[in-house]
Amino acid sequence: MTAQIQNQDSQVLLTMTNVSKSFPGVKALDKANLTVRSHSVHALMGENGAGKSTLLKCLFGIYAKDEGEILFLDKPVNFKTSKEALENGISMVHQELNLVRQRNVMDNLWLGRYPLKGIFVDHTKMYNDTKAIFDELDIDIDPREKVANLSVSQMQMIEIAKAFSYHAKIVIMDEPTSSLSEKEVEHLFKIIAKLKDRGCGIIYISHKMDEIFKICDEITILRDGKWINTVAVKDSTMDSIVAMMVGRELTQRFPPKSNEPKEVILEVENLTALNQPSIKDVSFELRKGEILGIAGLVGAKRTDIVETIFGVRERKSGTVKLNGKIMRNHTALEAINNGFALVTEERRSTGIYSNLNIEFNSLISNMKSYLGRFGLLSSAKMKSDTQWVIDSMNVKTPSHKTTIGSLSGGNQQKVVIGRWLLTQPEILMLDEPTRGIDIGAKYEIYQLIMELAKKDKGIIMISSEMPELLGVTDRILVMSNGRVAGIVETAKTSQEEILQLAAKYL
Repeated sequence: MTAQIQNQDSQVLLTMTNVSKSFPGVKALDKANLTVRSHSVHALMGENGAGKSTLLKCLFGIYAKDEGEILFLDKPVNFKTSKEALENGISMVHQELNLVRQRNVMDNLWLGRYPLKGIFVDHTKMYNDTKAIFDELDIDIDPREKVANLSVSQMQMIEIAKAFSYHAKIVIMDEPTSSLSEKEVEHLFKIIAKLKDRGCGIIYISHKMDEIFKICDEITILRDGKWINTVAVKDSTMDSIVAMMVGRELTQRFPPKSNEPKEVILEVENLTALNQPSIKDVSFELRKGEILGIAGLVGAKRTDIVETIFGVRERKSGTVKLNGKIMRNHTALEAINNGFALVTEERRSTGIYSNLNIEFNSLISNMKSYLGRFGLLSSAKMKSDTQWVIDSMNVKTPSHKTTIGSLSGGNQQKVVIGRWLLTQPEILMLDEPTRGIDIGAKYEIYQLIMELAKKDKGIIMISSEMPELLGVTDRILVMSNGRVAGIVETAKTSQEEILQLAAKYL
């Protein structure tokens, strides 16, 4: 159901006019505009690198704009810090999780604004206030639980609850559903409806078109840092929005399949992880040139499979054979040397070195190949391979020396995938490879995956997006509560069958 345009009592809360921002070698924003009303959800859309996150960071006090005007509640504002933005009624749920993992949930929720009893923190009030917010939002998490023990989706819900707790007039949500299951997404949409009823204006960044058309009222499209258009959702189509985003018609969502699975390259038998709850008795085969999808609900232990194969999760029992030879893979380094590669789900915490440059992040998994005579690194080969990553993955970056943390999430992901391709793996395992990536860049990554399959690589791809699994893979292994519920041929299955299997052992 398409959301209706803003209510009659809505008012303009925020106006950003001709906002520009430059970084060394790149103009991230070029006179961008945004107007947000109360009682409405406003989608901000564009390809990776279009300037969406930069625009909102200028509003939120993370970046200082170079020029332009920001009016909030009819007053000019120029927040110097995110704390100032929060205190004035603007809250942000970041795409990358920003929680202190070694502290508990309620510490994270009230960090920097602890309730006090005299000079001491009032832990009872902090617990009760956290519980009250969780009850209102129907979030089932113990406020005293250590954040490190939670799943990614639970951490995301804490970030959302934190934004809710500030009673903000503007709530920014940057890819809030990227790590949520379908059930959790519906839960989030109920929270968004509560925020709308409060009179909030929600700025919603997502690459998932179905979400935009389900909950948003208006859409602003950016391209190459410039404002392209602002349109009402009810007057738009998916094709028209994509055309404005990418500057061209996108005729198909997935590349035509041309890979041909051949003989078996990988055999996994009765694989069980040591620390429970985790995977138990997982068995499957992967063929050369095959793309095997792994589906399942959040908590099904899909990630545990690839982590156990890759040696970052300890194996209790079972065997892994590559080309008929048993692979032990006690560590990630051993797995890399044996021809395995793993693109992890959590890009920020386990995928990139955010304070280091593109070159380092592109080459770090393949350093031994750059050693020349006398054990010295070959700068020419390193530069050449970095350029290969940038060119083949179509990474938008000013130079090799640009800090990867300054790139958009999608461009960071492209560098990570390029890094692993440089190791020339036999088995490439991808955990949510298109999470937080725009529709145009997704197509490029699908093409890369299929090209690798055509070169007889074995590909394992975990995804929470059902259309993606059905559009890219040859077979789909469905996990349920740590066990294999079934393996289906993609061409002969349906979303309904996969969901039924996913619930088999619940």
